[in-house]
Amino acid sequence: MSELLRIENLSAGYGEAVVLHDVAFALGEGQTLALLGRNGTGKTTLINTLAGATRQHGGSITLGGQALHKLAPHQRAAAGIGWVPQERNIFKSLTVHENLTAVERQGKWNPQRVYEMFPRLAERKTNLGTQLSGGEQQMLAVGRALVLNPKLLLLDEPLEGLAPIIVEELLRAIRRITQDEGLAAIIVEQHPQAILAISDHAVVLDHGTIVHTDSAAALRSQPQVLEWLLGVAR
Repeated sequence: MSELLRIENLSAGYGEAVVLHDVAFALGEGQTLALLGRNGTGKTTLINTLAGATRQHGGSITLGGQALHKLAPHQRAAAGIGWVPQERNIFKSLTVHENLTAVERQGKWNPQRVYEMFPRLAERKTNLGTQLSGGEQQMLAVGRALVLNPKLLLLDEPLEGLAPIIVEELLRAIRRITQDEGLAAIIVEQHPQAILAISDHAVVLDHGTIVHTDSAAALRSQPQVLEWLLGVAR
């Protein structure tokens, strides 16, 4: 399997504050990485750094052989980064359909395929972003990232604050996107067992550094180790 993403000696943060320290790992094409850790350990900062929304102090990020760390956020999107931040960042003054067509790039993912995956959005094509529930906004945020036809999908806590029925619907969609469609993804989530079940690899962050790497299946089969890694003990 060809390598898609390589991060080497990455240090990054906000302004002069360094949050990430010497982070390094690689991800192959079509693989999914579960990015785990307690709150405040640097998970969102890492996702934001890949998307170009932080200050990078050192190291390198390479996507498909292209140096991402030299690119602005909009250039990273063009290079193949699809980003779904915690804030979702949909255009609330536009309709569902306008949200999708405004950012669409040519490729296998288009608005119609998004509607097939999320029938709720198809039913609300003419609704404004402000008229959607939190779960529907999250579906739209994922759909907007997909119609960019990215090489790598970044999902920052996609299940946060959602009703159980919506969580199940989104998990099925993420499983389809990654396992069936073969789109590489990095997923930050506070429900580790749910995400490990659909991931290939796992990385655990603590205090901005990687403290554990393993296959997702191995970590999922060791709940005591997982609990320890995500607890107060290191």
